[in-house]
Amino acid sequence: MSPRRMETKPVIFCLKTLLLLYCLVFWVTGVVLLSVGLWWRFMLGPYTSLISSGSSNAPYVLTATGGAIVLFGLFGCFATCRGGACMLRLYAVFLSLVFTTELIAGISGFVFRHEIKGTFLTTFSDAVRRYDGRDDRSLAVDGVQRRLLCCGVNNYTSWLGSLYFPAGGVPASCCVSFADCGATDLKDAALASHKGCYELVTSFLEGNMGIIAGVTFGVAFSQLIGMSLACCLSRLIHANQYEMV
Repeated sequence: MSPRRMETKPVIFCLKTLLLLYCLVFWVTGVVLLSVGLWWRFMLGPYTSLISSGSSNAPYVLTATGGAIVLFGLFGCFATCRGGACMLRLYAVFLSLVFTTELIAGISGFVFRHEIKGTFLTTFSDAVRRYDGRDDRSLAVDGVQRRLLCCGVNNYTSWLGSLYFPAGGVPASCCVSFADCGATDLKDAALASHKGCYELVTSFLEGNMGIIAGVTFGVAFSQLIGMSLACCLSRLIHANQYEMV
């Protein structure tokens, strides 16, 4: 073995170790996204109708992205252990695709955040107006009001124009104290929370938008580390014709 290859071997070993660690972190990220996508699909499904005028593809996109990252992470581990220069370059291409997808998603969510708030206002107002206490959107409205201790869009008066109010008054989820909500009491506006749900939801989004954007862009730019490691390792292996054991 030439002196040049003797000197390069420790460098390749270090790059291999770092890339394996990165692949492990990358794989865990995929598992987290996959779990979040499935949780959103099966646990938050009814709430999705309140933030989208149609059926939302967000949980499916998260699930598909998480599944792809899990597979790419396993492929990256195999390519690193195998030491194939072409496989490592292919892994770098996979990472670049994931980076582009996450970057576009992060920028789109940040740029169109006001449109998201406007859509929520429209869909939530329509769900309140058409509330019947039985369908998925009505149950989602009840869930939001109970969890946020709010009532209606801007306040309880939003319910005065609903189809439900003449016969049923305000929903029980509007009551400040659920124990006081009898069939007759529901028409007493004093029992309803005077906080509107729209303001609380949009305040939460605005307050956490910086954190969400930071995490999204941080995860996206972490792909650059993997791409750099994969490209460097591939170049060294190709240049020195080194076969990993």
